[in-house]
Amino acid sequence: MSLQRILRGVRLFATDVDGVLTDAGMYYSESGDEWKKFHTRDGMGIKLLQKAGLITAIITQESTKIVMRRAQKLTIPEVHQGAYDKLGVLKDLIARHGLTMEQVAYIGDDVNDLQALGAVGFSACPADGIPQVQKTVRYVCKKKGGEGAVREIADLILAAQEQ
Repeated sequence: MSLQRILRGVRLFATDVDGVLTDAGMYYSESGDEWKKFHTRDGMGIKLLQKAGLITAIITQESTKIVMRRAQKLTIPEVHQGAYDKLGVLKDLIARHGLTMEQVAYIGDDVNDLQALGAVGFSACPADGIPQVQKTVRYVCKKKGGEGAVREIADLILAAQEQ
């Protein structure tokens, strides 16, 4: 099936966090506070997908207040932290929303994303995703994680669905 046809059928967009929505850095202050840097344009891409009627989701192994805060700011309805079985989470999401795996777009960057990436209709990774992931996905972004990769995918999906 052509890339445009697959993208036109996407109804659920799911993303990993560290290395995708962030630059994969783990920043700690002297007092132990943890920081993550998110890209504003990635956030706008998620909002544009929501406006177009897509369900948006975060699926991450990490479990932090920072991720929940970002998800709340973007009104992401499906936030799954502490997810060691990302494919299982996706299967639950499609069952609850009456979708198929072919209607899912997922972006991840590391080995813990491989099963999910291999199961969805459209898979992508940031330009700096690990080589094993780059070989698995349908699309490797021009942008790196935390530097607009999610927006790049959002724009691809939206352009295909506008045609």
